[in-house]
Amino acid sequence: MKVKKVISALLVTTMTAALLAGCGGSGGGAEAPAPATEDSAQAEAPAPADSEEAPEVEEQVLKVAAFEGGYGADMWSEVVAAFEASHPGVTVELTIDKKLEDVISPSMKAGDYPDVVHLATGREAALTETLTKENALLPLTDVLEMTVPGEDVKVKDKIIPGFLDTLATNPYGDGVTYYAPMFYSPCGLFYNAGLFKEKGWDVPTTWSEMWALGDTAAADGIALFTYPTTGYFDAFTYAALASAGGSDFFDSCMTYEDGIWESADATKVFELVGTLAGYTEATTVANANNDNFTKNQQLILDNKAIFCPNGTWLPGEMADAPRADGFEWGFMALPAVNDGGAGCSFCWFEQMWIPAAAQNQDMAKEFVAYMYSDEAAQIFAKSTAIQPIAGVSDYLEGDNKMFYSIYDNGATAVMGGFAATAPVEGVNMLDTLCGTVNSIVSGDKTVAQWQAAVEEASDKLRAAME
Repeated sequence: MKVKKVISALLVTTMTAALLAGCGGSGGGAEAPAPATEDSAQAEAPAPADSEEAPEVEEQVLKVAAFEGGYGADMWSEVVAAFEASHPGVTVELTIDKKLEDVISPSMKAGDYPDVVHLATGREAALTETLTKENALLPLTDVLEMTVPGEDVKVKDKIIPGFLDTLATNPYGDGVTYYAPMFYSPCGLFYNAGLFKEKGWDVPTTWSEMWALGDTAAADGIALFTYPTTGYFDAFTYAALASAGGSDFFDSCMTYEDGIWESADATKVFELVGTLAGYTEATTVANANNDNFTKNQQLILDNKAIFCPNGTWLPGEMADAPRADGFEWGFMALPAVNDGGAGCSFCWFEQMWIPAAAQNQDMAKEFVAYMYSDEAAQIFAKSTAIQPIAGVSDYLEGDNKMFYSIYDNGATAVMGGFAATAPVEGVNMLDTLCGTVNSIVSGDKTVAQWQAAVEEASDKLRAAME
């Protein structure tokens, strides 16, 4: 399941000292040489002077809190050990939990903050968004100018172009980075490629072809679509919006432009989801929650549904699940909304940030910079957590090479998210936009009601946008 959150110049340097060697006798005075004899023609060699002791390395404790998602916890322990080995004197206190917000929020309310937090936006608890709205994060822009620890390249030059020019890293839209991009995942539609081979089906490239496939599959008792939870409709909707109206239209949606959600392009997307609701597997809504979401993901492994929106962590998350004979992972971008247009894949990535109240900010920046080292990237890649750095494909094999080639196969990459706003009581844009999908699928709400509610929430947030 998707686990859907900095800065002044670096002051920390590695302290070293050279050993100074000197000539002369012990005690600082020169001893008279021993008298020469027949058996001794050489003078006694001078004793080395006392060596200057190297200064002690300052002991530091860095508190790191990391979300334990589908990639597991072991990779964090290994990365922390490697960081400690390369930074003598630094001890990392690591907190890892699947419900990280519940673990760290009480301490934060008491004034005890982690130094570094890995926690993405888009989660139900919205801790990252809350701190952003409260201006409680440290800017990370100067971290981008730091040299990656152990390497000779700046952080900004290591990160794949495009990841730093988005509201998902610069939440206030002012060009200042507050979220460091972490583990990226092209999002799209997963399916059983083996089923397509068995049935002789073609992978659809347009929504018209999708509906036709849905009708064909229904005759075999197979639904066209399912989804883990409605939270996955952020990536789905973002990609559909960009496909419907282009990047400028997408940015207007993300910044609450007046009337944007009532536009013709937005209407295409709302109606598309409304049609897709009729092709959704019947048990999906009942299991679309944090406790049972894997049951929905299991539907595509059992050939009970064809497509499921997700990110590249899905195969790892379902690695031990049973599956139909001949099952083979397939992955595709969302078909183009407009005839002749491009299919789109939202590139979702996680975020790391430093609380403005962190006590050890300088070393926190060093830790963030280390996340983009080859050493850290290779450790993460073993758990299929892929860092957005140049050359990362060198670490990939098998299905991952297929997943991360989606943009090489004609899909347009979409990145970003909603602009930060001051808190508005009773308004949660993602809940209104995505959470309502369950009600559309169940028939409790109409598409028109949904669209009107999204526009209303957008109006309220536009006035509060910072």
